[in-house]
Amino acid sequence: PVSLKIIEDEIVSPVLGAKFVDMSVKAGIIGIALVMLFMSLYYRLPGLIASLSLIFYGTLVMALFKIMSISLTLAGIGGFVLSIGMAVDANVLIFERMKEELQTGRTLGAAINAGFNRAWTAIKDSNITTFIVCGILYWVGSSITNGAPVMGFALTLFIGVAVSMFTAIFVTRTLLYLFVGTRLAQKTNLFSPFLRRKR
Repeated sequence: PVSLKIIEDEIVSPVLGAKFVDMSVKAGIIGIALVMLFMSLYYRLPGLIASLSLIFYGTLVMALFKIMSISLTLAGIGGFVLSIGMAVDANVLIFERMKEELQTGRTLGAAINAGFNRAWTAIKDSNITTFIVCGILYWVGSSITNGAPVMGFALTLFIGVAVSMFTAIFVTRTLLYLFVGTRLAQKTNLFSPFLRRKR
């Protein structure tokens, strides 16, 4: 028998926990809306396409969470929101490369191909390092007491980043290709922010 001395006793009601989850969901929705607004205003047509891709991304990730029976805790929501930032980051890299290609006078189709090919190495490297960190966090969370929040964060971040690679590389690319050969493809200023005209 060992004597037990209570140092601190704290009771958290389920109502308070529910409020924190609701606040996190609202923060996530506001964050997504602001990111979509910025992308649409700054990157114009590609930004609008990235916003549509982001909606598809969010729907697909939530469907995977439902299929895999993942409970979204506060930490899990944090991992999901962070993965949204990673998804947008991939699109920003692609669009900046496209801008550079359009500035050299390439056609929209050639700029899309070159932009995706040149951005792929940076996207791949950043996501692989994120996967490694997720694996370490999950392992550490499984080996400590009360490590479930750490494991939940790692798992939701891993799934979110994996899906973000798919949406950035395949969904956004496919939607951009729909404009190749159309009249809009001639208006390169719609596909690049602050595109300078050649003198």
